[in-house]
Amino acid sequence: MLEDKIYQDYVAAMKAKDKAKSEFLSFLRAELKYTAIGLKKDKLDDTDTLKTLQKQKKRLQDTKDSIGSSGRKDILEKAEKELALLENYLPKPLDESALTQIVEQVVKDTGASSMKDMGRVMKEVMAKTAGRADAKKLNEIVRQKIA
Repeated sequence: MLEDKIYQDYVAAMKAKDKAKSEFLSFLRAELKYTAIGLKKDKLDDTDTLKTLQKQKKRLQDTKDSIGSSGRKDILEKAEKELALLENYLPKPLDESALTQIVEQVVKDTGASSMKDMGRVMKEVMAKTAGRADAKKLNEIVRQKIA
């Protein structure tokens, strides 16, 4: 399970005295624990773990974007390192051609013909991509295919 892998990597980072990595993995473990408490579970399954990790990825990307213009290179470098560490635990994102194929298939299956059907199409596409695609990018592709 993904949560166990994060724990094992955390222990390895502590033994290696890698302070930055161990601090970030400790933070991730805490976030996973808070999520588990919120869902009233002892341990998260991989789906819930991925959702939590993706929220953290979005938070780090937003931090990186907002800090980029302020000139605080130290914080920007830390956010980039944390983002790189986080990428190790997330599934590889789908490329644009694969996303387009998925959207085309869902549009065909649902019979979507207008923007009124966009919500239904997005729901199915998001379920099929399961966190391996950016929602904004999917939204753009769906709009192109429906319009």
